[in-house]
Amino acid sequence: MNETLSVLMNHKSIRKFKQEAISEQQLSAIVAAGQMASSSSNVQAYSVIAVTEPDLKRQLAGLAGGQAYVEQCPVFLVWCADLYRLKRVTEQHRPDQTSYEDSTENFIVATIDAALAAQNAAIAAEAMDLGIVYIGGIRNNIAEVSELLRLPELVYPVFGMCVGVPDQDPGLRPRLPQAAVLHMNGYDPEQTMEQVELYDEAMTRYLSERTGGERTTPWSEIMAVRLTEPARLHMKSFLEQKGFVKR
Repeated sequence: MNETLSVLMNHKSIRKFKQEAISEQQLSAIVAAGQMASSSSNVQAYSVIAVTEPDLKRQLAGLAGGQAYVEQCPVFLVWCADLYRLKRVTEQHRPDQTSYEDSTENFIVATIDAALAAQNAAIAAEAMDLGIVYIGGIRNNIAEVSELLRLPELVYPVFGMCVGVPDQDPGLRPRLPQAAVLHMNGYDPEQTMEQVELYDEAMTRYLSERTGGERTTPWSEIMAVRLTEPARLHMKSFLEQKGFVKR
């Protein structure tokens, strides 16, 4: 296994960081790696806010559901889908033409661009022996986060990312069997559900070992609970207010 594959195959979410600063050079390299990710038609429809100011991190930690590691990590990156920049350049070059920055397709493009860039950045950080954890909780109070970070129209925070020197080794979490996600020449519903049963067994063992027998709920049951509990239903109206998904 080469070095790149080793980094990819050993990803762990880190939620405890040493009190060591991230240098400007490290941050620049992480973001540069993100910028080299694939982008639909080279639109590069994303931006990233690097938050290092302690009080700002504290406020974001609270808005994200009281996740202390947002405040404790040296750098908190907020990855944003950004169509504001594209709207502005379109106004400059084709002021008399109808533009479609508010289309569902462009919303998808911008969201994917942000995710691809962030994952490149995550791998770059881990290649430098740093640790990361994604924070979807910034969408809990997304309007307040957007106001705090002064995000203009057509920019929304997709997720955050804590970055720092790891102060824990949580071990590798089992993933679904490859046969559950890899389908050859067409989707096989029976195959994916058979593999879920196998994964339930693996995750039950993993959780039991990690918690000393306190948690043994199968993965499928955890997902069923997740899907039947309403979460962040404010997102649709927020995105529309920000100028997204209007057609």
